[in-house]
Amino acid sequence: MKRLVLGAVAALAMGGAAWADPVEGIWQTEPDAGSYAHVEMGPCGAAICGTFLKTFKDGGEYQSPNLGKKVVIDMVPNGDGSYAGQVWRPSNDKVYTGKMQLSGNSLAMSGCVMGGLICSKQTWTRVK
Repeated sequence: MKRLVLGAVAALAMGGAAWADPVEGIWQTEPDAGSYAHVEMGPCGAAICGTFLKTFKDGGEYQSPNLGKKVVIDMVPNGDGSYAGQVWRPSNDKVYTGKMQLSGNSLAMSGCVMGGLICSKQTWTRVK
């Protein structure tokens, strides 16, 4: 009986790890308005959110007022490596309809307005 219980606990522990979303982790943005960031992606309810973890300029890391703020907002997985939600662009303080597409260690990000007529895109690279 003891082995059965230990086996069940081990299976649950390993099963819990399998539920981690593949975009969870730390991602580096492309430069925007002369700076770039490391964004920590993780769960926020049933969705994925990304928060500024570190910010960098040409001179190295700096303390941006955006540290700790959400840049990826309520991205819901579609089940095929794509996500839909919102993204915030600090350089103009606007929130856009957002999409993400995971491909290995690259994350294609886009933010659009006017029903997708005008979009801005970046490809983020996994740091960790």
